[in-house]
Amino acid sequence: MKEVFITGATGYIGGRLAKQLLERGHRVIALVRKGSVHKVCQGTEIVVADPFDPGSFQSFVPKNAVFVQLLGVPHPSPGKAIQFREIDWRSVKASADAASEAGALHTSV
Repeated sequence: MKEVFITGATGYIGGRLAKQLLERGHRVIALVRKGSVHKVCQGTEIVVADPFDPGSFQSFVPKNAVFVQLLGVPHPSPGKAIQFREIDWRSVKASADAASEAGALHTSV
């Protein structure tokens, strides 16, 4: 059984990934914001934290876990450049920092 930490597990791709991983017997841990807890598929462990602050969730990332960063603006386009910088870029940076500090085995961005 592999441990997988996912940001963006309440979104279209992340939710489907979490479900597939659970069905295959993996331990899935999802970073979610307070108002999105109800969107996580059953069986997923939930960490409520700030996806832009690595210190708020890095202690919940198991050492040697696979870290999947899927948090981002839906339907990205050039017109969403500001949102991309404020959401996608910031969350990727925070995720990379948290995964590195936690000793994640592999990071998928």
